[in-house]
Amino acid sequence: MLSTLLKPDGGTAFIQGLDAVKNAKDVRKKISLTGQFAALDEGLSGSQNLILIARLQGHSHKQARSIANELIQSFDLFEARNRMVANYSGGMRRRLDIAASIVTQPDLIFLDEPTTGLDPHSRIQVWEVVRTLIKLGTTILLTTQYLEEADQLADQIAVIDKGTIIAEGTPNQLKASIGEKTLSLRLTKHYEYNKIRRILADHHDLHVFQDEDPLVFKIPVKETRLANDVIHTLLINEIPIQDFAMREPSLEEVFLALTESKHEEVVQ
Repeated sequence: MLSTLLKPDGGTAFIQGLDAVKNAKDVRKKISLTGQFAALDEGLSGSQNLILIARLQGHSHKQARSIANELIQSFDLFEARNRMVANYSGGMRRRLDIAASIVTQPDLIFLDEPTTGLDPHSRIQVWEVVRTLIKLGTTILLTTQYLEEADQLADQIAVIDKGTIIAEGTPNQLKASIGEKTLSLRLTKHYEYNKIRRILADHHDLHVFQDEDPLVFKIPVKETRLANDVIHTLLINEIPIQDFAMREPSLEEVFLALTESKHEEVVQ
């Protein structure tokens, strides 16, 4: 809807003061959209793709080639500039796709899950591209399922659950909203998650989250002193703790805490 591809069922949306419905044509001149899947011609080389887009935007062949060469260099694709996109890796395609998005030098770019399916090295490369665009003054609206990515790149975050924004703020503000620290526990043997959840809810009104490792549990706490009380309560209830540590909460834990609390409100 913000990129003018769909008309909203109700309400209004403005992009830099322009109504996204009434002034859709003008909005499209100010924005660019990079979807979840690369919108490139695989039968053309990287340079040819960028030249084609620049030509479609009205640039002369000389100008289009100059723009393409500059972007190819900036996005570290020079060695592959004459290679067909069909032979590009996932990370190279994504970098070229983002490069194609800024041929028109837009004021605002929509990035829809830009690193989905990429390996860790390619993901970091795309992060660097995004940081460079931000330094150049481009506003980016990023959607992502990777909370670490949001933590790394975002100045402001909106947490959406079931189509509704349930929290907004900087990464640090969102982390502080669930607790100053996270108490991470590792058990010596498997213990039923629901029992630990009930114990902490009854005694301390706290949430607990089980890690991918079934022996590891994470508990957001408002202050360090509370962590001592939590450990004491668990030991009294014969929870087999092997070791524990305190650290800053992650955005993943923020998301789980926020969505769980909202689901509990619905149940109540």
